[in-house]
Formats: sequence, C-alpha cells, structure tokens
Amino acid sequence: MIQQSWSARLWQDIEPTFAAILAHPFLTGLTDGTLNEEAFAQYVAQDAHYLRDYARALAIVGAKAPSLADTAMFSRHAAEVFDVELSLHNELLPELGLDVAALDATPVSPTALAYTSYLLAAAYGGTFAEGLAAVLPCYWIYARVGAALVERGSPDRRYQRWIDSYGGDEFAATVAEVLELTDRLGPTLGGADEAASRAHFVVTAKYEWMFFDAAYHREQWPI
Repeated sequence: MIQQSWSARLWQDIEPTFAAILAHPFLTGLTDGTLNEEAFAQYVAQDAHYLRDYARALAIVGAKAPSLADTAMFSRHAAEVFDVELSLHNELLPELGLDVAALDATPVSPTALAYTSYLLAAAYGGTFAEGLAAVLPCYWIYARVGAALVERGSPDRRYQRWIDSYGGDEFAATVAEVLELTDRLGPTLGGADEAASRAHFVVTAKYEWMFFDAAYHREQWPI
C-alpha cells in the first residue's frame, strides 16, 4: 500500500476551504468580468501590503530551514515577491486609478493585518515545520486558483493579467519546489510538531478565503 504524502494529507484538511474560494464571487467575477473594479483595486492595494510581510515571513522560515539549499530557495522566493509580484502591482495600480507612490498611505485592512500578523508569529515563534505550513497555502492555493481560472479566462485584460501571473508554468515550478520540501519534511516530524503545523496550514488557508472576501466587500476599519 502506497503511503499518502504529507502534502496530500494537508490538502485534504482544506478541500472545503478551497472549494469555497473557487466559488467566491470575487473569483467568479474575475473570470466573467463582472467583478467591481473598486473591489479589485482594493485587493491589489491590500495584496501589496500583504506581500511585504509575506516576504519577511519567507525569509524567517528560510533562516530555520534544515539545509543551506532550502534556505537559498526561500531567500530566492522572498526576492521574487518583490521582483515579480510587486512589479505586477506597479503595472496594475495605475490602470485602476491608484497612485503607486501613495500606496504606503493606504491603511492596511483588518483582515490583511490579521493574516500577516499570524504569519509572522508562526514563522518567528514556531518550528521550521510550523512556519513552512503557515506560508504554504499562499503558494499552493494561488497556483491552484491560477490553474483553474486560466482555463476560464476573463474578458477584462486587467483581470486576465492577474490570472496569467498565477496560472503559468513559472509559478507552478516555484510551488513544486516548496511541495517537494514539504513531502521531505513530513515523515520526519513528531506528533506534536506535525499537529501544530497542520493547524497553521488550515488557519492560513481560511485567511486566503477571508482576504478575497475582504476585498470583495471593500472592508474598512469600523472607526
């Protein structure tokens, strides 16, 4: 009997969450072109804030990695956040009527702040496995979302550009690197570390749904 990989067991834990993400009106609106432009603009602005802390979380996880090669991988991925993903924002923000220079003045939304705070706490305070599990949904869910949405396409070229950035082979190869490490790590974990890591994975997957939902509803601070 072939033993199930750790990544496969992790994904089973979030299958309902991923189904809810794909069905969310933010994503269905991307592909049919009906998504409100202001909601997409808010998403892009908040994602820029999010990615700055996500890159920091990747660097922290990399510092705890079991080998120099793994550390180098996370360092490269953290740099790619700036080089690739933030450059996408720099192209999209002006097309959405947003001033790139004024992005820092845009308040971080409650959900974005909660998500990044959780990521950084898990990366700083947890084991390597806990940090890896916490950052993994952002990699993996976006790759699966991109693969699903690229088949549907979008009549809006701005939305199509976003879909293409996550549905391409280059991003899929990046995610495959992390999943290979995940499956190397899983069999080495003790019970408590494995359970804590799976719990982080489930929580941050739910934050991915919340992030789309917050943008869709244009979430603001109540006061």
